[in-house]
Amino acid sequence: MLGAVGRKIRKAYREHQTPHGRQSVKKLMGHGAATNSIELSGDTKAFDRVARKWNVDYAFYKTGPDKYLLFFKSGQADAITACFSEYSRKVLNKSKSRRIPIREQLKQAADQLAKEKPRKRERVKEAIREDR
Repeated sequence: MLGAVGRKIRKAYREHQTPHGRQSVKKLMGHGAATNSIELSGDTKAFDRVARKWNVDYAFYKTGPDKYLLFFKSGQADAITACFSEYSRKVLNKSKSRRIPIREQLKQAADQLAKEKPRKRERVKEAIREDR
């Protein structure tokens, strides 16, 4: 009886020691569960935000500039699929953004000011020149 209680306490302690969320590949492999991987290119921070919602355990391994292998537990494949579809939807919507960059807005404002009528003070100076 006492041995069973001790085993249960040790099991609960080990579960709390297991890291969750983003972690190193070595830690993820150390969980003892089977892992899968998929290729990911682009921003890892955007994926982190989405993955936190889905409560998945994953790790990135960099293979090149802006190219990563995303490792995850095989048991969480359904959650990763849903997470990845939400991530890809966000990436596509971000690229379709209709916001004009601030530099473009400043350039348009400068062009518009140049096309407008001269200021009142400048008109007075022009009127004086015409009188002479």
